[in-house]
Amino acid sequence: MMALNPLTIRKLKRFRSIKRGFWSFVILMILLVLAVGAELWVNSRALVVSYNGSLVFPTYGTMVPGTDFGLDYSYETNYRKLKVHLEDEGTGWVIMPPIPWNPLETDLKEGDYPPFAPSIEGRHLLGTDTVGRDVLARLIYGFRTAIFFALGLLLVTYGVGVGVGCLMGYLGGRFDLFVQRLIEIWSNVPFLYVVIIIASVMTPGFWTLIILMALFSWMGMTWVMRTMTYREREREYVLAARAMGASRSRIIFRHILPNTLAVVVTYAPFSVSGGIVALTSLDYLGFGLPAPTPSWGELLNQGWANMDAWWIAGAVIVALTLVLTTVTFVGEAVREAFDPKMYTYYE
Repeated sequence: MMALNPLTIRKLKRFRSIKRGFWSFVILMILLVLAVGAELWVNSRALVVSYNGSLVFPTYGTMVPGTDFGLDYSYETNYRKLKVHLEDEGTGWVIMPPIPWNPLETDLKEGDYPPFAPSIEGRHLLGTDTVGRDVLARLIYGFRTAIFFALGLLLVTYGVGVGVGCLMGYLGGRFDLFVQRLIEIWSNVPFLYVVIIIASVMTPGFWTLIILMALFSWMGMTWVMRTMTYREREREYVLAARAMGASRSRIIFRHILPNTLAVVVTYAPFSVSGGIVALTSLDYLGFGLPAPTPSWGELLNQGWANMDAWWIAGAVIVALTLVLTTVTFVGEAVREAFDPKMYTYYE
């Protein structure tokens, strides 16, 4: 079994002792788990349907037509109406999620126009948007989109930044100078203009935006890893490994990277919050994910255009503040717990 070394255990205990950061991490993990399984508690599909003695679980399955439950239509079943129908007929029962709406579904009222204010009777706890879609459902699914976007961007950015930075710091010479000039030129390219041009030519998707933003986000981590690798390659343990005939790849992956991991970890939470803000900003400006993808930025845009519907922008602002605050507290705790100066002394 893989055992943690005493220094790592001390860092984890230090992180747990920082109550604000630790409980923010717990809250963030709970939100992440709830977002991953959002279909189980925010969905227009039923969790379980009992009909004529048989059980159906339509949440993650294929579309079930109404004719399968004795209804007179062949498109997807309206499970909210099916629940009332089966209870009246006495032929079965339906268990619906706590929030019985999906983020793309509209709920219109005869003689009135959306957005509709929050209503417990109508089961729209945070009201609807300008199209009649449930704000809470779009808020939850929008959080899932934003957090996975930020994590995907983090992996791509750190993968490129850490790799290139290590090579710059360890190899040095012409390779280092060439990449430095490349970064200086590329950093002057206006990111927003590139996004506008690409959005006018094609509709950007989830991975398209991640790759596009990674092209402009890898440089920060590259500079950090270049500096750390320059410092670490002159340490005694690296010189000893080189004298024993260790290859470059072994020195980088087995010696330098493990000793610079603390720096990478401390930057990660702040990169996640930056990814969430970046996607929200692009969606707000209309250059992000295509409609009707649930998005916090799109909800903010609706709230700005409809100030009377205070529940639209208010819900997004509260959610965004909560998530960014917890991520920031986690980042502060990780930075303090993994600070090498607390455990290492150099002469």
